[in-house]
This record gives sequence, structure tokens and C-alpha cells, in this order.
Amino acid sequence: MTAPFSIEEVSFQNLPGWREDDPGKLFPVMRTVLSHLRNSKPYRSGALGLTAAELVSLLEMADEEDGASPEQARRFFETNCVPFKISPLGGKSGFVTAFYEPELEVSSVRDDVWCHPIYRRPPELVDIDDDNRPSGFDPSYAFGKAEEDGISYFPDRRAIDEGYLAGRGLEIAWAKSKVDLFFVHVQGAARLVFPDGTIKRMTYAAKAGHPFSPIGRLLLDRGELDPKTISMQTIRKWLADHPDEVDEVLWHNRSFIFFREADVVDQDMGPIAAAKVPLVAGRALAVDRLIHTFGFPFFIHAPTLTHLDDGKPFARLMLALDTGSAIVGPARGDIFTGSGFEAGELAGTVRNEADFYILMPRSAAERYRR
Repeated sequence: MTAPFSIEEVSFQNLPGWREDDPGKLFPVMRTVLSHLRNSKPYRSGALGLTAAELVSLLEMADEEDGASPEQARRFFETNCVPFKISPLGGKSGFVTAFYEPELEVSSVRDDVWCHPIYRRPPELVDIDDDNRPSGFDPSYAFGKAEEDGISYFPDRRAIDEGYLAGRGLEIAWAKSKVDLFFVHVQGAARLVFPDGTIKRMTYAAKAGHPFSPIGRLLLDRGELDPKTISMQTIRKWLADHPDEVDEVLWHNRSFIFFREADVVDQDMGPIAAAKVPLVAGRALAVDRLIHTFGFPFFIHAPTLTHLDDGKPFARLMLALDTGSAIVGPARGDIFTGSGFEAGELAGTVRNEADFYILMPRSAAERYRR
């Protein structure tokens, strides 16, 4: 298999921290994934080649597990899976960041305070694939603007901020903080808190198509932030300290996200993301969907990431349940830390090297054994 990564079979005994983890916490969400796959279309296979059908066989066996102890849960995976370390070529390490579901104060009515719109997907925004991609159209764009004479690029963040979609009734709600709303775009979901205390949820619907350009990288390149201490918190502080430069910096990220309303069935459940099942704090991982297939288990070991586990190195079995524009590469992941302010504080400082081990069902593993 020709690919920009390597895979190497390892033993469970060689997974750092495996014996201390409780992978049984994955069984409830594995049942949810199984239910989704039985009632909907299968997840698209990534370049690694694992299929939803191979995943279903593992999920059906997991569905029989109930009330398993940590040791029994580990034995389940040891019996039914083979771990493979997946690495970028060139000896580079994997890398993890984290994301969360913010809470955003909003109003259903615009005024001088609540003046930053949250938009639904506009009708002229169309998905682009190999069948309708115009000649010469950037192959990285998955969305475009339908016009009478064909498909063009959709307006970017600056054009939308300056009123391209204004007055068309596409607003879900209005935020009072442009910066807070920008970071909701980065996260791709939020709980909306209205003045009367009502809480609603919104999640990703589509994007304008332009590539994600991190403003943290811009500020690093300009020498505004220290690469040793950069985090969501330091980026927010810089923006608060430089109000006259906020638009210029935010417009550097031309990507713009559109949302859709979603029910809050259970306040303790995470948002429903790309895999169409609720995310589980600390156990859901966003991956590069061009390489990986949703629903498969990954064991992540990040020895320098210690603040998520009371000072202990991060070592957990997780499920690939989401993706993101900035999550690119075979050993690149985004850890979901939960909802609200505290989850954001946890997520904002995660920038750590990590090893990625994918657990393949034994039937699939035979294709990858050397």
C-alpha cells in the first residue's frame, strides 16, 4: 500500500499505559455507533482501507458486553483486535490538540449589543465532488456557490462579516462577542444560552469551502506570541488587548462555518458530530477522515499531556467520531474534552506529541500484517 504513512503491528503489552486504562467506557458509545450503522448509510472508508462492515463485526461483539470490569474490557479488545502503530513518514511524531463544545450567550433578536449573526447554511452553497467540480477549481474545496452559469467560489469570512448574507433570514441567533463566535466556528458546535435561560444546541452544517488558516500561526509568524506558551487562552488575550486589529486577524482565516439547530436531548451528552452520534468527553477523537474511517478505536499515548489525567500521562482508548479542517495527517487527532467553560480551559492548552495506535478487528488486521 502506497501512502504517506507507515503502519506497524505491535502487541498490547507494548502499549504504554494500556494496563491502567478502562476501555469499557467505550462500550455504550460503541452500541450507539452500531445502532446508527444499522439504520443509516455506512461510514466512508478512508485511505487506510478499513471498512464500516469490518467495524460492524467488532461492534456486534461489543454489544454483548455489559457491566465489564476494566480487566474484562481490556481482554475483549485483546481478544478481538490487533493494535497497529500508525506514523507519518520521515520519523515525525503524531500530534494531538483538543476541542470542546462552548457555551455562547446569544439573543434571538438583533440590537446594538447582540449584533453578530450565526448563520444557517445558505441554499446556494453546494457540495462539490469529482462529478460537479469545475475545471481548474481548487481540489481542496468541498463546497462552492451555485450560479446560473455554473459553480464558483463562495464568499469568504470577510465578505460574510461585511454583510454578504445579511437580511436573508438565515440567522439562528445573534451573539454579542465576535471573538467568542469566532472560536465557536473553530470548535464547530455550541450550546446557545438565551437571556431567559433557555439552552439550545447547534452543530456544524457546512462551510464556505475556503481552507482553515489558524490565527495562532499568523500571530506566531508575526512574533506576537511565544511558541512555548501559545494556547487558546493566550490568543484570546492578545485579541482582547488589540481590539483595533481583531478584524484583520480573524479575516486571515477565510474559512466560515454554517450551523444547524440540534435538540439537547440530554444535557450530559456531547454534541452529535461528523459520525452522527453524541461525542463522549475524553473518549471521542477527531481524525483525518480522508485517511481514517469513523468508529474505529484508537489508543492514544501522549506522555507530555498530563493535565487531563491529574498529572498522569494521557493514555486512553478512544473512538474516531469527528473530523475537522485542521486535523490533517495519519497521526493527528483532536480530543473532545466536554462542554462549557471548564472543558474549554482543559482543551485550550493541549498541544502535545502523541503516538497513535489503531485497533483493527482481527479479520481486517490480516491485510496489514507483514
